[in-house]
Amino acid sequence: MNDQVEGPPDGGPAGDGTPPRHTPGPAPHQDQAQQPPAPWQSPGRQQTPPAPVWGAQQGGPAPANPWGRPAGPAHGDVPGYQGPPPGSGFPPHYGPPAGSQGWGDTYPPRGSGQGGPGFDRHPGYQAPPKPGVIPLRPLGLGEILDGAFQACRKNPLATFGIAILLQAVVALVTVLLLGNLLSSFEVFESANPTPDSLISAFAGLGVFASVAGVVSAVALLVLQGILVIPIARAVINQTTTFGQAWRLARRRILPLLGFGLLAFGAGLAGLALLVGISALAIVALEEYSALVIIPLVLGALVAMVWVSTKLVVAPAALMLEGVGPWSSVRRSWQLTRGNWWRTFGIVLLTSIIVSIITSVISAPLSFAVTLFFGFSTSASATPDAMDSLPVLAASQAITALFTAVGYAFQAGVTSLLYVDLRIRREGFDVVLMREHEQAGPGTTDILPGGTTSFGHQPGGPA
Repeated sequence: MNDQVEGPPDGGPAGDGTPPRHTPGPAPHQDQAQQPPAPWQSPGRQQTPPAPVWGAQQGGPAPANPWGRPAGPAHGDVPGYQGPPPGSGFPPHYGPPAGSQGWGDTYPPRGSGQGGPGFDRHPGYQAPPKPGVIPLRPLGLGEILDGAFQACRKNPLATFGIAILLQAVVALVTVLLLGNLLSSFEVFESANPTPDSLISAFAGLGVFASVAGVVSAVALLVLQGILVIPIARAVINQTTTFGQAWRLARRRILPLLGFGLLAFGAGLAGLALLVGISALAIVALEEYSALVIIPLVLGALVAMVWVSTKLVVAPAALMLEGVGPWSSVRRSWQLTRGNWWRTFGIVLLTSIIVSIITSVISAPLSFAVTLFFGFSTSASATPDAMDSLPVLAASQAITALFTAVGYAFQAGVTSLLYVDLRIRREGFDVVLMREHEQAGPGTTDILPGGTTSFGHQPGGPA
């Protein structure tokens, strides 16, 4: 007779009220000895199991941040952070958007244009403001070249018109002087020229070269100074007319010419010093003087290039900041500090581009004009017409036209280089954005950068 009461198979209470039967199992130490240790367990460390996986025990879907990283607050949510000033054009925060789960929870769709090309997958990024022809941040070479072209195209009369006008004056002076010079060269056609006639011919050649050089230099300096105004105004989306450019620049023309005289005096003093040292070397060393003169000339050329690059943005500083000639020299010296090679490379590359394009376009046209007048003179049996003023005037007009276009573009590059240097050294982009908001949608006479001091004393807007 079996007196053992069997319970239900699941070990529950029996129907007659007897307690359930428990089947003894293996000892705990035997079970732990048979199972391998967990991968997170190691000797000497606290035995902490890994965190549960989201959705495995909670019974809900995984949140938007499955990596378990803490969501960093946006800058606007940090206590004590005031954010950028209102109206500055900058976004209110630079971190993840408020209320998000961090950087990894949301992305704008690719190709949506948010953040510009190449930044579609970076949430929270906003492209720098671009009210005018350039974005308000440090510029690259391509942006400077493109911005200069866009500024010239935005203000064609104020850029190309002024450049063509000044180059027309230079071409007219050149034609008149060269006409008188060609008439004085008839002395070389005579069999026995007198010494007085030879001296007069060479004196005329020297006067022509000096006057033409001075007129060209003054016209180029005035052009570079005036064109700073429409180029800089195009940065804050302000258009400039032909008369407005002259009206805004007229008060700064005399200081600009003063800067030209200062640069000419410095160059003349350097040339006199070079000639004096060379003369002393010839007297003292005689046939060995070349060992001193050649390195001296090369050193003078290097010094001239270095100083010219240091002063390349002085006209822009003089026109926009309202400073004097000597102060503009110091400003240009300060802005190009640490950026000499970059400034030199941009100026050199722009000069090469302008020279190549001007030569490629103007040379065939000048040759065509010469051929046209050649056929005309052959038909009229007047061979001396090839040396007449119409041929010279037509060639000078074509050269002046394309040279003016090249100079306008080059002046635009120099102006944007000045803006870029101030952005890099002085945070000028914030000032430009503020002035763009002050100007509004209409057209005003505002000059960018003339009302803000960065370690200097500007004279205010012109």
